[in-house]
Amino acid sequence: MTTPADRLRALLAQPRLHTMPCAYDALSAKLIEQAGFDLTFMTGFGASASRIGAPDLGLMSYGEVLDQARNIAGAISMPLIADGDTGYGNAMNVRRTVQGMANAGCAAVMIEDQLAPKRCGHTPGKAVVGREEAYDRIRAAVDAREEGQDILILARTDARHDHGLNEALTRAQKFRELGADIIFVEAPRSEAEMREVCAATDAPNMANIVEGGETPDLPPEALEEIGYRIAAYPLSLMASAMQAMMQTLAEMKVGQPRSNLMDFMELRRRIGFDDYYEASERYATSARPVTGAREGS
Repeated sequence: MTTPADRLRALLAQPRLHTMPCAYDALSAKLIEQAGFDLTFMTGFGASASRIGAPDLGLMSYGEVLDQARNIAGAISMPLIADGDTGYGNAMNVRRTVQGMANAGCAAVMIEDQLAPKRCGHTPGKAVVGREEAYDRIRAAVDAREEGQDILILARTDARHDHGLNEALTRAQKFRELGADIIFVEAPRSEAEMREVCAATDAPNMANIVEGGETPDLPPEALEEIGYRIAAYPLSLMASAMQAMMQTLAEMKVGQPRSNLMDFMELRRRIGFDDYYEASERYATSARPVTGAREGS
């Protein structure tokens, strides 16, 4: 049986773009897989919002993020890329983060060069550490992989924001030299910059498409032509889910019928009730309610 990392390597070896809706919890990941996508990413923005009801500003701890990743990986069979933020400390913490995500069943983990506490890549106030600290983070992540963790390293730089594209490309090239498997230069601001990003290294590159963000929201065929191997959509599902929930709440507030609801039978099926009942038929005591039991027995 292939590992999650093996399945991701096979996807990246294909000379095409993989559209990657991002999950914020186990249920959203299941829906992505049911819709026929090949892989997903645990969005830090969405995980923070859904788990603690707070913005992605470094408020979630390593333990909380690891638990969220483990729950998502356990609910799907497709590869999951986890958001490892800054690694939650120094280089030794980065090693532990990589080890933890591998043990949780993740196919890859993203490590970035922001100052801690990190911020969402398309929000104000983010800054990056110096080059050597950034390189140490990726060096530590790669060391953890090379010492037996079956996981890919996605190296991210946010240097474009404060230091310009050239600095971001310099870091990306060094990350690849150090052994990163996937490169992510956050927030290029034009198609021309996106082309420079993809030409800078021989690594698979990931585009991060945030609706209303700084990077052009190009169609998949254009992203593929530019040279991207993965197109991540970190907020699309959460934004659509929140919009639908707000609509339903507004209708309930004024006593209107709830519109645009998933049919109850389909909801049960997608969550997994039908699969559970089918599997439980193998076990007589699990397939039917207990009868004849006396209190205290």
